[in-house]
Amino acid sequence: MRYFKLSDDVHVPGRWELGAPVDEQGRKIGIWLFRRGEPISVDGAIRIPLFRAGKPLDFSVAGAAVPIIHEKVAAVFRQLVPHDVQLIPVKVESQLESYFALNALRMPRCIDDAACEEVQYWTAEDGQPDLVGEYRVVAGLRIDPTKVGDARVFRPWGWPVALIVSEDIKGAMEDTGATGTKFADVTG
Repeated sequence: MRYFKLSDDVHVPGRWELGAPVDEQGRKIGIWLFRRGEPISVDGAIRIPLFRAGKPLDFSVAGAAVPIIHEKVAAVFRQLVPHDVQLIPVKVESQLESYFALNALRMPRCIDDAACEEVQYWTAEDGQPDLVGEYRVVAGLRIDPTKVGDARVFRPWGWPVALIVSEDIKGAMEDTGATGTKFADVTG
């Protein structure tokens, strides 16, 4: 099985730009919550403001970390990997259609250090004692598929900025005609 880093295609002409998620009172919701691999509980409705109006996309990233997906993409995740994700309803400013924040609930230890272009770890000399031994840089991400287990949507442990999907999820998203997606093969 091959795996792909799923990211926001920022080169779509005339596309919208989404702001960071906020609660009903307009307070920002911590985007780090979406990088823990755990279910999220938020009181009240989540709103996604438009940073810049433009063409709505089926896959976007809000606040540099939170995947926002259209209902047709959410249906793919609901059907193929209902236990690997949490789909949180959100209200995207000026949109009547249904959108969801996608929260990946799996974090396998699967980064293939030797196959990546560059890997650096935090050291004691960096002055961040709570981060010593964790990834500081991962360039040219590659994962070891034998360490993924049965996960098909996940964030790699130690590098939760990456959202990874399996080849079948990628294909199903493409079959819907989903806009805004960019896939990069990360199979080691």
